Amino acid sequence: MDPDTADLRMFSGRSHPELAEEIAAYIGIPLEKTNFARFSNDNLFIQLGASVRGRKVLVLQSLIPPVSEHILELLMMLDIARSAAASEVHAIIPYFSYARSDKKNAPRISITARLIADLLQTAGATQVVTMTLHSPQVHGFFSVPTDPLTARGLFVNHFVQQELNPKDTIVVAPDYGRAGSASRLAAQLGLTAISAEKKRISDTEVLIGELIGKQVAGFRRALIYDDEIATGGSVVNLCGHLVENGVKEISLICTHGLFIGKSLERIAAIPQVTEIVTTNTVPIPPEKRPPNMVVLSVGPIFAEAIRRNISHQSIGDLFAFWDDR
Repeated sequence: MDPDTADLRMFSGRSHPELAEEIAAYIGIPLEKTNFARFSNDNLFIQLGASVRGRKVLVLQSLIPPVSEHILELLMMLDIARSAAASEVHAIIPYFSYARSDKKNAPRISITARLIADLLQTAGATQVVTMTLHSPQVHGFFSVPTDPLTARGLFVNHFVQQELNPKDTIVVAPDYGRAGSASRLAAQLGLTAISAEKKRISDTEVLIGELIGKQVAGFRRALIYDDEIATGGSVVNLCGHLVENGVKEISLICTHGLFIGKSLERIAAIPQVTEIVTTNTVPIPPEKRPPNMVVLSVGPIFAEAIRRNISHQSIGDLFAFWDDR
């Protein structure tokens, strides 16, 4: 075992133990057991299955449905590690779902992303590692050191192998909020990037502006690049506009593939969508994956970030790798 990992303990909540196993194996440590039970009054009981006294503790939990249950598990596990005299407590959150609640855009509502960030610190987290927050300002909600990683390098490596033609392929962001990320992906692939004008009507309904038609004129293939796909409302609507304006082939790319409800059925009804490329920040059972879905693993990215954090090395060039190459 690497000297830097000798005093490392890794535990997982119940949301994504498969990814935790992969990260632990990459680092070269076992994934320790965690005991979960429930009392007769529905209270949750959690016990870490290995001593953490004086050690650096990693707790992995992805905030997938049921989100509130998984948040409580995470907070309890962080509190247990702190109370048991761990020297450091790292919250590893591949998918931070409440990043979408980043502003007060209606009266008498919570900016829940900030609230959860505060709760993580209160529970005992000394460091947070996550991936692709919905908006950049959420990073500023955390009062403990926080590393928002990116999977962009995985997508670049995937599409570089396809030898895309810059004359007939374009990268499309579904809204202006994702324009920066789409531009960085396009630059790394040598392609042009544009952004659609989106207006959200409800959690499942969006409107796409007509400007998109002029922007995609002359392009045969489009890569739609989003941070997450949940109900599929945005990408399905956008695909319709692209097809109407001559796009013959569409690849959907997202870091967090939730694919809630009938989203995959809605996407499958669009024959021009030839490929769905996502990551395993959210677990997708094999039986739910359509034949044209590619799931790329973020395990090595998290493992390398963790390795550098625990050995007190700079993580700057790791971010530079995923952004610039």
